[in-house]
Amino acid sequence: MSRSINFKIPAGDDAVLRCTRFPSRGAAASLIVIAHGYKGFKDWGMFPYAAESLSGKHEVVTFNFSHGGIGEDLQNFTELDKFARNTYHRELKDLEVLLSYLSQHPKLGGLPLFLLGHSRGGGDCLLYALDHPGDAAGVISWNGVTDLDLFTEEQKRDMREKGRAYVLNGRTGQQMPLDAVILEDLEHQKERYNIIERMRTAAFPVALIQGSNDGARLQKGSEKLIAVRPDIDWIQIPEGDHTFGTVHPFAGPTPQLEQALFATEAFIDRVLQS
Repeated sequence: MSRSINFKIPAGDDAVLRCTRFPSRGAAASLIVIAHGYKGFKDWGMFPYAAESLSGKHEVVTFNFSHGGIGEDLQNFTELDKFARNTYHRELKDLEVLLSYLSQHPKLGGLPLFLLGHSRGGGDCLLYALDHPGDAAGVISWNGVTDLDLFTEEQKRDMREKGRAYVLNGRTGQQMPLDAVILEDLEHQKERYNIIERMRTAAFPVALIQGSNDGARLQKGSEKLIAVRPDIDWIQIPEGDHTFGTVHPFAGPTPQLEQALFATEAFIDRVLQS
């Protein structure tokens, strides 16, 4: 039986962060906060299993971004109006609200913080650490983005000309709306969102944990990041795809997911011992 604890944090306006805490089964070495990716959510497939696994030695918190499209029904996208306005600015704000809340928690506040992001969440975690030097002891990016522009030329044209574009959710079949505000945010904060350029002068520890069969675009992004920060660990998981072979609903762990978890633990141990 899971010992996880669900809780909510108000995040301004009608925004809510729905969170789950996985208490450490022993003395906690650190706090790990897991950020899901684009069209993802905290209860997608591998995330509860990964959080439960990491809670052997660490406190772990998963959460849904307030505008990720998931509301009270934690398994389905019922808030597409919010998804349409989900900018990176909004996601970084969510992270600030969550981490500020956790920093004041009597048990979690004093622990070293590690940010673990999958896909788009990996980009969010790197950006948060860049914006808040010293807050995070390290960042772990699972098949993470380094270029935040995830949109096709057609989508961008529709956002500009019609005010709204759509992206297909392959799993649910939903056409998910993308409003012009998303593109405006990307363009107005271009320098802030230039992860590769900003990482040149950043010193916090990073591990890139990536499936060898992850998308070419993301592989290329990792190459660029390693070029500016050769000290970063780039751990390739043989035969791993974008979700390390896991699916939703979760059908059990894969060897690739277990390798990603092992590499994550090893990186955290190394940082804490250095």
